[in-house]
Amino acid sequence: MQHKPVLYQEIIHALQPRHGGRYVDGTVGAGGHARGILEACAPDGQLLGLDVDPQALAIARETLAPYEGRVHLAQASHITLRERLASLKWDGIDGIILDLGASSMQFDNPERGFSFMQDGPLDMRFGVNATMSADEIINTFDESELADIIFKYGEDRDARKNARAIVNSRPLHTTGELVAVIEKVSPRRGDKTHPATQTFQALRIAVNDELAAVEKTLPQAVAALKSGGRCAVISFHSLEDRIVKEYFREQSKDLVNPPYERIYEAERKAVVTLVNKKPILPGEEEIKENPRARSAKLRVVEKL
Repeated sequence: MQHKPVLYQEIIHALQPRHGGRYVDGTVGAGGHARGILEACAPDGQLLGLDVDPQALAIARETLAPYEGRVHLAQASHITLRERLASLKWDGIDGIILDLGASSMQFDNPERGFSFMQDGPLDMRFGVNATMSADEIINTFDESELADIIFKYGEDRDARKNARAIVNSRPLHTTGELVAVIEKVSPRRGDKTHPATQTFQALRIAVNDELAAVEKTLPQAVAALKSGGRCAVISFHSLEDRIVKEYFREQSKDLVNPPYERIYEAERKAVVTLVNKKPILPGEEEIKENPRARSAKLRVVEKL
């Protein structure tokens, strides 16, 4: 069964792919969004698909095989967007999508260590370029460093308590061992989110330096867009969404100094316009089919 990516119709509607266009999927995953874009920009539109995960890329190659000649896939992070476009001699693009965070495919494979629902090694690396695994962070960072990561990236009020319990229980090498430690000090209350959710999110973000990657990619994406081109970003938690929202808002404003004052180093006109002032959210039907979609937020801008 083909996995349907989150906010699929909304992405196709947002990017409005057309024949002859050039598009980028900076987080190609299994190729679901990319396939939709290639269908919509037939017969001669092209797509560059990037992903750091070799397993995801292998699946994307199969999914997108029918579009050979129109699709260019590379095992690379979206932070290398500028170089990748230069290597294709693309001087501009008509649309780009970034579907941030881990994919269902990664969560569903226990060997990757992303999910607290299944036992597996504490890995959590998207690709081979990540400098350290979750195992190394859990077993080598001191209590205050761990607490800072859990609080900053997981926004977890139990960060200090969890960090202390982790340090006192080391070594921990599997997701099951880590979950057991967290459940002991932060028991689940009713139907609330599982107490390990935020710690796992925090570790994954730290391992893959996800927030810095978003901050580095957005300026490249907006700069690469042709006039009328669109950038669509799906985020799954407030930290990513805040970065996207603030960057898009800043780029949509004229920066003009008032008389006799210098607030901005360089004045400029607005670079983009916000296609949607508020984020686009998945509908009830989609959330029922795919509960992981419930936290997705889509923001779209158009280059002026």
